[in-house]
Amino acid sequence: MSVPLDDLGEAHGFDVIVDEVSSLDAKAKSVILKSGATLEGFDKIIIAMGHHKVQIKGMKEHTLSICGAPEEAVELHTRLDALIQKGGGKLAFGFGGNPKDRSSVRGGPAFEVMFNVHNYLKKRKLRDKFELTFFAPMQRPGEKMEEKAHVMMDKMLGMTNIDKKIGKKIVSFESDGIIFEDGEKLVSDLTMFISAGKGHNILESSKLPLSEAGYVVTNEYNEVEGFEGIYAIGDSAMLLGENDWKAKQGHVAEVMARNVAHNILNPDDKLSYIDHLNILCVMDIGNGAAFVYRSNTSAKMIPLPIIGHWMKKGWGWYCKNSKLGRIPRLPGL
Repeated sequence: MSVPLDDLGEAHGFDVIVDEVSSLDAKAKSVILKSGATLEGFDKIIIAMGHHKVQIKGMKEHTLSICGAPEEAVELHTRLDALIQKGGGKLAFGFGGNPKDRSSVRGGPAFEVMFNVHNYLKKRKLRDKFELTFFAPMQRPGEKMEEKAHVMMDKMLGMTNIDKKIGKKIVSFESDGIIFEDGEKLVSDLTMFISAGKGHNILESSKLPLSEAGYVVTNEYNEVEGFEGIYAIGDSAMLLGENDWKAKQGHVAEVMARNVAHNILNPDDKLSYIDHLNILCVMDIGNGAAFVYRSNTSAKMIPLPIIGHWMKKGWGWYCKNSKLGRIPRLPGL
């Protein structure tokens, strides 16, 4: 699913400038672009630049991600098809961590790709020609989803004959595999890896208050205190809250964006994003899905055979068309 920015701008009445930010001076409310243009004179600036990835030696050269440039996802498909033409191979799927901010881990998409590839190969009657391995540096990957979900995920790995290598720090990536801190090498013909996030590099010189992981520190209204008219949302902002399961997800970013728009227009009736902090996703596995939800008061993982896959595809259609104003948004979404 993709939404052209020009179409989005036309639907909602804002101008689109396609350029790269070279620097941001929050005090001066000045943004310098790679083209040399300067954006200044604005009363409000909302920082929604996403984040950068924690770098590991060889990651750029020897891995592909579905949480990066769109071209990487296309290349992943191309290289998988090449291995199919070759007759088989060893595939590795994993994600990384950031001990400075656990909310920046992207685990769900890695599981989705892995299980979808498993079912793709199974449909083509080639699953026995491939070795699939899941890897991650933490001892209990997926535990944010809560204990029962973690156990269910482990069972799914066993049922689909997917090996795992967990609990060991990733030292480097090579053209033919992954090296771990204990010296062991996981051999791989194709490695899909989603690195954990860290604050965007541009923010380092912005003079804004940053967390240890480099994210902008805001209050619950996404205001940067001490910087009037500056807001940070989504992956650019540090998530507040003491719970260790919180995660940076798209629906939380949307709540932040909606709240900031409301708060700018209604300064005496501000909305907080704190009560909306939860984990919510439909994890597509190719022949079905799993509904995952966790909050301070509830945690569940519900299998959705067959229908779950189509629910996920349907959500993509709804998401695109509702954002373009072609259909109404569902209440609360």
